[in-house]
Amino acid sequence: MTRNLITRLAAIASLAVAPLSAAQANNFENAFDSAFGTEIREPREFNPDYADPLARQIAQLADGSEGRIGVAALDLSTGREISILGDQRFPMASTSKIAIAATYMEGVEQGKWSLTSEFPLLWSVRSTPFSTATAPVRKGEYMSALQLIDLMLTRSSNPATDALLAAVGGPDAVNDWVHRAGLEDFELTRDIATLVRDDGEFDPAQHIDMRDSATPETMVELLTGLYQGRWLSAESREVILDAMARCRTGVRRIRGQMPDDVSVAHKTGSLNNTSSDIGIITAPDGRSYVVAIYVTGQGSRGNREQRIASIARAIYDGYSSTGPQFANASYGSAANAN
Repeated sequence: MTRNLITRLAAIASLAVAPLSAAQANNFENAFDSAFGTEIREPREFNPDYADPLARQIAQLADGSEGRIGVAALDLSTGREISILGDQRFPMASTSKIAIAATYMEGVEQGKWSLTSEFPLLWSVRSTPFSTATAPVRKGEYMSALQLIDLMLTRSSNPATDALLAAVGGPDAVNDWVHRAGLEDFELTRDIATLVRDDGEFDPAQHIDMRDSATPETMVELLTGLYQGRWLSAESREVILDAMARCRTGVRRIRGQMPDDVSVAHKTGSLNNTSSDIGIITAPDGRSYVVAIYVTGQGSRGNREQRIASIARAIYDGYSSTGPQFANASYGSAANAN
């Protein structure tokens, strides 16, 4: 896929050698978008025409002049959605670990393994980037699956993640679960050891690498489905959501600017020139908001984290400023009789 993309882009680039007319320039841009499989929709000016004032505010905060920023959010009580480049692919980094946990928990429910099943930590072994299709690893201490899930989601442990990924059958098994769940625009390609070893091949602020990527909208749908119980039992969901609530990474991201009485269950991600955080924000009144924020560029990790924190707080304030709304329901004859 990558080679085909490069070939197509090289052909497109050859069109730019001579000066282009306005019509040719438009065709060039369309061809570029087609080659990527998704449009680059950074606003040409940062006063986008959004009907929703909150979406307009988030678009301003997600100014893409220093690197792509993707945001998706959903108020679970009202259904109010926000999407700024929400259908564009971004590197998942460690936010993919939620899908790995869900895949393992489905196997528990099916009796393939249990939370007490033990697997070895898989530690990466030093190797030259891109020297092998899969980075070498060595087995470490055996731990229960419950311990591995806890380490993977609370501390973002890569050896624990690769242990669970190997246990479920690798990236293809995770993709199978995700796609059976009805989620699109998600692709896990490599184990974490390989992903980290080969990190830096492309700059995500300027380049969309379809490998190990997802859209913010898909990640919001993933968290929403887990929260609402679409795919897993209450016990399985509790394992994942409890660990996310105890996440110890990314304290300056979604959590960074939240009021003290707000709870956040989340999972962070970090790779070359990209920082992300996805999670469920629960207000004191019990209303919950699902958010996925992917930030590239911005000059430093600290700046990216500041963007995440400010966007998350704006979403929280915007959603919380409106009272809860409830959908109308029709009752059956027995209910009407009462």
